[in-house]
Amino acid sequence: MVDFFKDLDYETATEVEALTGLIYELRQNRNDLLDSCAVPDDGALLERINAGELDEHPGYEQYLAARILADTCETARQLVAEKLQEAQRR
Repeated sequence: MVDFFKDLDYETATEVEALTGLIYELRQNRNDLLDSCAVPDDGALLERINAGELDEHPGYEQYLAARILADTCETARQLVAEKLQEAQRR
């Protein structure tokens, strides 16, 4: 097994570990939300709302929550990538 943190200083490793934990939690919460609506993704959720298959309330709030979770997850992934790129330059 590859030691992912081998070449990282303690501070960077701690930040990357926290961010990857956050990514996992965001992804799990988004999946749980989508599962509760019986849809595979937020696009399908919005389609069901627009088709009248789901009530606008709380359907639209659930859609927005799914989008926020996905966007936050992507931001955290970008931060991890930046941290790893910075560590490689050192």
